[in-house]
Amino acid sequence: MIRIENGALVDPSQGIEGEFDLLIESGRIKALDRPGSLKQVSVSETFDAKGRVIFPGLIDVHVHLREPGFEHKETVASGTRAAILGGFTSVAPMANTSPVNDHPLITKAILEKASAAGQARVFPIGAVTKGQKGQELAEIGLMAKAGIRAISDDGMPVMNSALMRRAMEYARMFDLPVISHAEDLNLSSGGPMTEGAVSSLLGVSGNPNASEEIMVAREVSLCRLTGARVHIAHLSTREGLEIVKRAKESGLPITAEVTPHHLLLNENSWLSGRHSCAHHQFRADYKMAPPLRSERDQEALLQALNSGVIDLVASDHAPHGCVDKETEIELAANGILGLQTTLPILLGLVQAKKMKLSRMVESLTVSPAKLLGLQGLGSLKVGAHADLVVVDLNETWILTPDQLASKSANSPFAGRKFQGRVVRTMVGGEWK
Repeated sequence: MIRIENGALVDPSQGIEGEFDLLIESGRIKALDRPGSLKQVSVSETFDAKGRVIFPGLIDVHVHLREPGFEHKETVASGTRAAILGGFTSVAPMANTSPVNDHPLITKAILEKASAAGQARVFPIGAVTKGQKGQELAEIGLMAKAGIRAISDDGMPVMNSALMRRAMEYARMFDLPVISHAEDLNLSSGGPMTEGAVSSLLGVSGNPNASEEIMVAREVSLCRLTGARVHIAHLSTREGLEIVKRAKESGLPITAEVTPHHLLLNENSWLSGRHSCAHHQFRADYKMAPPLRSERDQEALLQALNSGVIDLVASDHAPHGCVDKETEIELAANGILGLQTTLPILLGLVQAKKMKLSRMVESLTVSPAKLLGLQGLGSLKVGAHADLVVVDLNETWILTPDQLASKSANSPFAGRKFQGRVVRTMVGGEWK
C-alpha cells in the first residue's frame, strides 16, 4: 500500500481542489482524506508531495505512435515513455500506421506492444476505411471487439459523405465515437499554412478556413441524420466553432478538441520560427494540419475551451524525422511533437490567467475519459484506477532535445522556457 501525503489535489470529477492524502492499494484509490488523517494506516511506501499538485492521470485522445511501419519516427515504447514524462497515463493512437489499423489483428498487435512497453495505457483508434483510402469501410465491428475506442481516418478526411454516413451508422451500433479530420481537400489543396496575409507575404499557397467549416457542417448534418457520436479533431477556426456551438445547443452528440499549439501559436509564428533539425532558417516545424490560423481564430479557440464549447485538449503528437521536415515547405510532413509539451503550454495559459487550473485539468482528464468511455480513469475517486501525475507548478526548465523521449525532435518549442514540470507519474498504482 502507498500513501501520498500533503499534496494539493485538483480533481474536477469530484469538484476537489485542496490538500488531501491518498491511499493506494492493488492499483486502485483506496482512500482519500484530509491531511494527516491516514497516518495510522500501515503502508509499504510514503511519498511526500508537499509543495506539489496532484492531478488524475492525463488522457490524450489524439496521438500518433507510428508503429507499425514508421518505427524510425516513433514506437509504441518511445511514444508511451514520452507520454509518461508529460504526465499522460493514457493515450489513444490514430490509425495511420503502415499497415493501417483497419483490422483486429493490427489492433491486437498494437495492444501487445503497449503491454510489453509497460508505460502509459494505450487505447487504439481504428480506421474508418480500409487503408484510409476512403473507398470501403474498415472492419469496424471486429476492431471494436479487439479493443478500439473510436474510429477515425485522421490525417485523411473521409471525403465521401455517403461512406461517412455508413461509418457513423456502424459506429453507433458499437457505441464508438467517430473522430473527424474536418478538411475539404478540394479547397485546402495541400496548402501548408492558413490562407491570409502571412501566406501571401511568403508566397505560399493557403488553406482557407472554409475547408474546415464546410466539413464540420457536413459532420453535424450526418450526426443529426445518424444519431452517432461525432468528435471534431483539432478544431482551428472561428467558423467551425460556431457550427459546433449551434450543434451542441440543438442537443446533438457533438464534441470537439483543440491542440495546445493552436492555443499558443498563430500564423505569425511562421515569420520567426526556426527548424529544430538544423541551425539555418527554416519553418517546417510550424507546418501542421490544420494549419496555424489567425490571431482571431486563436483567441476564439481559447474562449471556446474556457466556455466548454470545445470539450478537451489533445496533443496531436506527430513525430517526424528531420528528413520529413527538412525539405520544401509544401512537401514537408505535417505535425509536431506534443506529449511532453502539452501540460507546460497549458500551465502557461493558467499562469497568465487565461484559463482556470480546474478547467485545464478537466479538459485533460474528465472530458477525454468520457469521450472514449474509459471507466475508472480521469478521476481520483475511491475505487478508481490509481493513475495520477505529480506536478511542480513552480519549477522552470528549458526544453532541449536530450529531454525528449520521442525518437523524433520536430518541435517548435525547442529552447523554450516553461514553468511547471512533471515530477512523477503513476499508472495502476506503479510509479513509472
